[in-house]
Amino acid sequence: MTDNGLLSVEDVQVDLPTPRGNLRAVDRVNLRVGAGQTLGVVGESGCGKTMLSRAILQLLPKKAKLSGRVMFDGQDLLQLAPEKLRKLRGRSLAVVFQDPMTSLNPVLTIGTQLIETLQEHLELDDASATRRSVELLAAVGIPAPEQRLAQYPHQLSGGMRQRVAIAIALSCEPRLLIADEPTTALDVTIQAQILDLLAREQRRRHMAMILITHDLGVVAGRTDDVAVMYAGRVVERAPTPALFKKMRMPYTEALLAALPRLDTAPHTPLPAISGRPPDPTRPLQGCSFSPRCRYAAAGCHTEKPALTQAESPEHVYACFHPIGIHAEAGA
Repeated sequence: MTDNGLLSVEDVQVDLPTPRGNLRAVDRVNLRVGAGQTLGVVGESGCGKTMLSRAILQLLPKKAKLSGRVMFDGQDLLQLAPEKLRKLRGRSLAVVFQDPMTSLNPVLTIGTQLIETLQEHLELDDASATRRSVELLAAVGIPAPEQRLAQYPHQLSGGMRQRVAIAIALSCEPRLLIADEPTTALDVTIQAQILDLLAREQRRRHMAMILITHDLGVVAGRTDDVAVMYAGRVVERAPTPALFKKMRMPYTEALLAALPRLDTAPHTPLPAISGRPPDPTRPLQGCSFSPRCRYAAAGCHTEKPALTQAESPEHVYACFHPIGIHAEAGA
């Protein structure tokens, strides 16, 4: 991880009250993202990825209990007044949600939503905001951008709507963009286009980006660092090349094995991770992954592993029986 972190997440914990008891959605997470860097956050549905992003953006449910620190450009977002936080979001902090039909207002035209954002944060006049809106839509690959300004979200395809959401997020030149499953429900070709678009704009604007996904294949060539989450915790964190070269956490290995491969025969079943993710309202005493882990031993069920350093301080993992360690020791 880079030392000059634009964003620093320190011991962040999110608890949600539910009828079944307290749900710990995020459990003492520490992350750092530098200016111009891309961090991938990977894990199954329900692992806490989206709740972590909402903790960073301060968009948690009203009854959520949040502790820790979220330092952005030297400011603790948890201590900011609501008005200052509102001005920061959209201007310096932006987000692309996984479903543009819920993030875009269905009763407002595309132009209205873009122009309002520009006028709110950049104080542009109508003509300048309209001109900038056309430029933004063209930049994200939307044909006939002038005509699109008068259309409503339901008149666009899923891929087009996601491009509009990206244009709105990029409109004020944010320093950090959070892309939360930005290709969900899109076909494979459009997924690649959206991911390439985000990567291109991230490099061009030299902004930091957090790319949240359940797919390790998505982060392989598009991120500088990867954090793997399970049951609210970061269980492995490393520079992307180091993670794919020598991953240590069995859960990371299982996620990678579940990806389809081009060299496998047609109709070959994908190896699935057995069992179910743990109930977050009933935390396990030991390692949360132990009931599903093929390497688990007796101690894994009674004690929770802390993050341990691998070959470098940048690569850490939470496992008592990391992949490859015993084989390397005996070699």
